[in-house]
Amino acid sequence: MTRRVQYHRYGGPEVMRLESYEPPAPGKGQVLIRVRAAAANAMDWKMRNGEMRMMTGRAFPRGIGNDFAGVVEAVGTGVTRLRAGDEVLGATSLKGAGSFAEMVLAEEDAVVRKPAGLSYEQAATLPVVGITAFQAMLRHGGLKSGSSVFINGCLGGVGRAAAQIALACGASVAGSCRAAATEEARRLGVSPVVGSGFGTMGLEGRFDIVFDTPGTLPITTARTLLKPGGRIIDIVPSPAKFARSALPGPYRVMMGRPAPQDLEEVARLAAKGELRIPIARTVPLTEAIPALTELEHRRTSGGGKLVVTALP
Repeated sequence: MTRRVQYHRYGGPEVMRLESYEPPAPGKGQVLIRVRAAAANAMDWKMRNGEMRMMTGRAFPRGIGNDFAGVVEAVGTGVTRLRAGDEVLGATSLKGAGSFAEMVLAEEDAVVRKPAGLSYEQAATLPVVGITAFQAMLRHGGLKSGSSVFINGCLGGVGRAAAQIALACGASVAGSCRAAATEEARRLGVSPVVGSGFGTMGLEGRFDIVFDTPGTLPITTARTLLKPGGRIIDIVPSPAKFARSALPGPYRVMMGRPAPQDLEEVARLAAKGELRIPIARTVPLTEAIPALTELEHRRTSGGGKLVVTALP
C-alpha cells in the first residue's frame, strides 16, 4: 500500500485526507510512476470542489493533483517510449488525478523523460502550465520569430511560461500584471508592462497574438489590441466561450492536450534555462493538505509554485 491525498466527495479543503491507497497495475498505454515531486495548480481545487465534474466524473475516492516528476515503476502493454527506471515528468488525466501521492498512474502520451539537469522539483512545475502555454503560443497562436504577443496575466503560471516560450522563439512580449509586480515582469523580458484593468491607448492594433490567461479580458479590448489577421487565445473555457470559438473570427478557447513532442520541447527549453517556473514553497507529502488549503484560501502562490515531495 502507498499513500495519497484523496477525497470521498466533492467539497472544500476539509474533504481531503492522506490515506492508504493501492494503485492499479498499469493498463494498455499506461505507466505507473513513483512520485518524487508534484506541483499544485488552481485547477486542482476546482476539480475537488466539483466545478469540473462533467469532465472528472462521480467515482470516489478521487485523488488530487496532476503535475508530477518521478521514476517509472512499471509500464503497461503497448508502452514503447518508456521503461521501468526512467526519470520522467508528466501529468495525469483529469479523471485520473492523484499526483499528491507516493505512486500515480498516467497515460504514456502525457509523460516524457526528465532532462538530467532538472531537479524533480523543477520538473514537476512544468507539465500543465508548460503544455498549455506552448500549445497556446505555437499550435493555436501561430507564434513565430518576429511575432508580437500580448499576455493578459503575464506573471501567472501559464502567463509566465508563455512569455518565456515566446521570447525563446524570437517574439516580442508585452503584458499586464499587478502594478506592484511591474519590475518583475520587466526582468522577465516583458515590455511594455501595463497594470490590471489597463486601457488600450498606445497599444491598438499592435499584436499578432493576444493571450488571455485568466479569461477576463473583454473581447472588444482584445480585438482592439489585435493586428489584422491576429489571434485571440483564451484558456478558461465555458459553454458560451466554446460557442464563440466555433464562429468565424480570431477568437479561440482551448485547453492543453497531452502531446509528447510538445512536452519534450517544454522540458528542453527548461533544461536550457529558457523556461523557469519559480517555486515558492516545498513541503513533504505529510504536510500537503494544510499547504494546499492555505494556497487555496490565499489564491496566490507568493510568486511561485507549491511543490509537494514524496520520499524516494
